[in-house]
Amino acid sequence: MMNPLLIANADAYSRVALLNIRREFPHGLAVVLDGPLEQARPRELHPVFYGSFDWHSCVEMFWLLARLLRVAPDEAPRQEIHAVFDEHLTPENVAVEVEFLRRQPGFERPYGWGWALALAAELGEPWRTGFRPLADQIAAGFVEWLPKLTYPVRHGVHANTAFALSRSLPYSPELREAIRDATLRWFATDEDYPGGWEPSGADFLSGALCEAELMACLLDPDEFSSWFGRFLPRIAEHEPAALFTPAVVSDVSDGQIAHLHGLNMSRAWAWRRLAATLPPEDPRVAAMTEAAQAHADAALPHVTGSDYTVEHWLAAYAVLYLGA
Repeated sequence: MMNPLLIANADAYSRVALLNIRREFPHGLAVVLDGPLEQARPRELHPVFYGSFDWHSCVEMFWLLARLLRVAPDEAPRQEIHAVFDEHLTPENVAVEVEFLRRQPGFERPYGWGWALALAAELGEPWRTGFRPLADQIAAGFVEWLPKLTYPVRHGVHANTAFALSRSLPYSPELREAIRDATLRWFATDEDYPGGWEPSGADFLSGALCEAELMACLLDPDEFSSWFGRFLPRIAEHEPAALFTPAVVSDVSDGQIAHLHGLNMSRAWAWRRLAATLPPEDPRVAAMTEAAQAHADAALPHVTGSDYTVEHWLAAYAVLYLGA
């Protein structure tokens, strides 16, 4: 059964995304220059993903729309979503994005890559086929890169390895196998994770919970339950307390501090996902379910009607949580 909060907010979240996708400025441009920049405008460099302040946030907004088209088609503004997809996801525009990534192969790796593959998995036709050249290029980049990545990145911002790989899992069996090999190499022996050290000042992801969520995707239920018991052994006692306590956002207009709304929203998603992997009678489930609700209550009021530092991306995490 679809979450009634998702149904109730599908139109509002869609309209935020539609506005963001076409909003070119302000823009955080991330490029490595090896000569003069011939194309100066974001929409020239990125004709698909020029809006929503930066590339990955624009990808997130496209994912939000694709997800809502699939799960709440009667509540989302379908004609407007179709129009923006037709406008942006043309073969010519995708080809420019492919060429940009060819010239800057580390661009948006891994966070933007993960969201792009999540988008590819959500898109319906004909947009899925048109987007495939970029998605295939990113998937191949992951398959090449992961064996070289000796250590994962565990912090709570864009370079976090586990979250990006979790977003990428549905794309292809070959990529899933590469992700599984790398994930088990990095995380299989982790024990007593120091979750009490969270959060850092600009986190929008939980290093602890992203790792656990990825492992839940890749292990069978019994294996995961055992691993999770070693990884965070005091969940039933609501410990470490820091993981159960929503972050305080002191200044929504500060883009880095405002990330903490995302931490609350992504923790709500992760706690909910993790609770769903365990048997209902497991004593950890009640603690995790309570934590998910507390974090969602802290974040959901800020998804719309807030500062642009929040509105250009947070709705994607709300949809991720509400559809978990």
